[in-house]
Amino acid sequence: MRRRRLLDTAIDAALGLTAAGAGIAVDLAAHRSTGLSVAAQVAGAGALLVRRRWPYLTAGVLSLLNVFVPVWATVFAPYALVAFTGDRARWRPWAAVGLLAVTFLIGARAWEIADPFSAPLVILCSSLLGLYARARVRLAAEATLRAVGQARADERVRLAGEMHDVVTHRLNLMVLQAGALRLTAPDDPTRKSAEELRIAGVQALTELRDLVGVLRDGGDPARVSDQPGDLDGDVSRLVEDSRSVGLPVRFVATGDQSRPSPVVRRTVVRIVQEALTNVHKHAPGAATSVTVTFADEGISVEVVNGRSTGATRDLPVGGSGLTGLRHRVEMVGGSLEAGPASGGGFRVSARLPAYVPTGRP
Repeated sequence: MRRRRLLDTAIDAALGLTAAGAGIAVDLAAHRSTGLSVAAQVAGAGALLVRRRWPYLTAGVLSLLNVFVPVWATVFAPYALVAFTGDRARWRPWAAVGLLAVTFLIGARAWEIADPFSAPLVILCSSLLGLYARARVRLAAEATLRAVGQARADERVRLAGEMHDVVTHRLNLMVLQAGALRLTAPDDPTRKSAEELRIAGVQALTELRDLVGVLRDGGDPARVSDQPGDLDGDVSRLVEDSRSVGLPVRFVATGDQSRPSPVVRRTVVRIVQEALTNVHKHAPGAATSVTVTFADEGISVEVVNGRSTGATRDLPVGGSGLTGLRHRVEMVGGSLEAGPASGGGFRVSARLPAYVPTGRP
């Protein structure tokens, strides 16, 4: 960066010396050289040193000088005005260019220059070169952004492949071992635990496939053909589990439950699961309401609990449950809010799209 600045300064200094030398030489050849003209040419050359950082300041100084003496450094200023300004109002650089041309013509007429129109023509060419340079910079920036986006997409696809090849393999082994343990276990409690472990592993595999499909957005994901399933039943089971351990939970679901895609349905279940888990940890016994609303524009999920009526339970707290949940919700294009509710409780609210296309690995 420092070398680039030194190079830019050297270029501007060279242009300034060239402009000042040319202006003084022209005035000497026409026998019009005075202390005023020399000072104006040198001042105009100095203004070019800040043309990249303050192009409008450079244009203002040159326009003022041009009224008294036609300054030849003016021909280099339009390039900077067009190339180095980022004004949303595109007319401003061109208005400054027009002001430079007009003031130069005023100075040229006052000094009775025989050919006063060549310099304005050069000013126009300088402006067009600046426009070309700006377009090239913009195209280069867009190409860089596209390259970065493609690199990220490729990395997402690579990570999705590794997740599928490595994690899915391990989970399959766990499911198979749990199934074998269920068949060979000597007592019912062990067989029951093995079956629960196997079911959890199967659910994790299904969820992993959907998440890998979301990550693998560099391809052409096909529409998931899974059956809609019973989202009401999934959330209801979570609610019943909470009720069975003494948490008063009210559950309300409205709308068409057949619209959400599998990854969205599982995200809804995870939101309710995480919210109820936090209630058990931090507000045991608090009255809690779970509301899931299905609409054409998307799905809203809200879990609100009141004040705790019991002692906080000594349960493990990772501290990153809501953070991970927020990442998961954002991954499917939704948004999550969590914070204190009126009355001293806590509220978790999420908005999700009804459908997210996923691929089946």
